[in-house]
Amino acid sequence: MASDPDPPKPKTPRHKCPACYKQFNRKLHLIEHMKISYHSVHQPRCWVCQKHCKSFESVREHIISPLSKTNCLKIFVEQGCNLCLKVLDSPSALKEHKQMCCLVAPVPLGTKITPCIESNFTMSGSIMDEMHNGKAQKAVAMDCEMVGGGSDGSIDLCARVCLVDEAENIILHTYVQPQIPVTNYRYEVTGLTEDHLRDAIPLNEVQDKIKKILYNGESVGRMPPDGVKARLLVGHDIQHDLNCLRMKYPGFLLRYNIQSGVHDPYEDCISVMRLYKRMRGQDHRQVFRLGDEKANSGFDSFRSMELEKKAPDELYEISTSDYKCWCLDLTKDCNPGS
Repeated sequence: MASDPDPPKPKTPRHKCPACYKQFNRKLHLIEHMKISYHSVHQPRCWVCQKHCKSFESVREHIISPLSKTNCLKIFVEQGCNLCLKVLDSPSALKEHKQMCCLVAPVPLGTKITPCIESNFTMSGSIMDEMHNGKAQKAVAMDCEMVGGGSDGSIDLCARVCLVDEAENIILHTYVQPQIPVTNYRYEVTGLTEDHLRDAIPLNEVQDKIKKILYNGESVGRMPPDGVKARLLVGHDIQHDLNCLRMKYPGFLLRYNIQSGVHDPYEDCISVMRLYKRMRGQDHRQVFRLGDEKANSGFDSFRSMELEKKAPDELYEISTSDYKCWCLDLTKDCNPGS
């Protein structure tokens, strides 16, 4: 007589990340994943399934790539905005949203050749008044135009820089005298010639003016470590612009890589500021829990046994973000990261 088959073994419950939905056989593996993933409400996410992603490009791939989830793709095609990736409640709401979501191109400022240094440099009086009164606006957009140096013209040299505030007022717009000879003006892209730089401001003077703007008129040495009085800096590959200006700025005050490529500095500043404000306006709930300093300080404040007793959602609540969030409130709902 044949023996009865052994009953199927019960499946071991898997531990699921509440943010990216990865599953793990052991709770310890989930905890380690949460520690290195830095999940938080500030990360970009799919509006359909709420999956967290590392970047908005990752969200786009999740939704509309060949490997996208069927349900997410279906809903997004019918109700999703292909610009900001937001999903609306109805096709009519989507139509109205798209009319506002499409940003208007800035009006070109133009490139004027003048031998007068003062004409090449424009400082907005209202912004300087705000700086002296301690009421600086919180974000500044900056863009540089590069010419070429070196024997083959491949060294990027800053030849023109523009900074605008959140109201799209020009704070600084000037030609810059490169520190080494220019061997390629890249006229097809920059529109610059030798005449534009003939009476340009020396680089060290431009650096001082930019520092005064970014640090709200404060001495760099007197600026608090958290940079509360400094301005957020946004731009098109802003780190490259800072390198060409031979300047450093705290990483947690940068909002960058919004667009790559070379265009007119003024138009780029306006474009990036408009896009920045649009992204900053996205809804996300606050995560700072007043009075709960242990929860706000991340996983390092808990022992291993304490973490293993916590549910996945509780692990998510104490996870701190390394994502450079678009919101400006650095002291409360946004962990600036590194």
